[in-house]
Amino acid sequence: MLNDYEKRIETLRPRLLSFARLQLRNSDEAEDVVQEALIVALTKQEDFDGRSQFETWVFGILKFKILDVFRSEKRRAYWISDSDDSWQDELDKQFRENERWQDDHRPQDWGDPEAVLASSHFWRVFDACMIHLPDVPARIFSLRELMEVDIEEICSLLNITENNCSVILYRARMKLRQCLEKGWVAEGNK
Repeated sequence: MLNDYEKRIETLRPRLLSFARLQLRNSDEAEDVVQEALIVALTKQEDFDGRSQFETWVFGILKFKILDVFRSEKRRAYWISDSDDSWQDELDKQFRENERWQDDHRPQDWGDPEAVLASSHFWRVFDACMIHLPDVPARIFSLRELMEVDIEEICSLLNITENNCSVILYRARMKLRQCLEKGWVAEGNK
């Protein structure tokens, strides 16, 4: 029979696994890294001092386990060799020559940010949008925005320049915004 602590960890497992799959894009690696994170959370439970939410602490452990995978891999070149740039042409069409938004591409009002982030439907749409991003932009966005890794470390992990990283990150944000507006805002979920 599971104790309360083990039950809390077990209820987090599906979300941890979903997050790891988004980062690693490999189900087997995601399973392994989540298992490692859960073992650490179970064996180091006395280290949880309550300064953050329990969920945040466990996700922090997972974040470092995922970063360990990225650091240990020497085959990162395939991240950068993502040759499908057709989505970039689609983004470029959103702007006029003077780099201002085309009227029909101006960002929409999403409503109350706190309410949006609290919506489970929003996160399902977000996950679907992340899955449809090409691998390079998805990884860079995840590292920077979801795992809060510094640009310098991302560049080191991926062996790219800061300028290249910033451009890819910008493109990923624009593509996600576009997808979220179609799947979230257009459905009237403001």
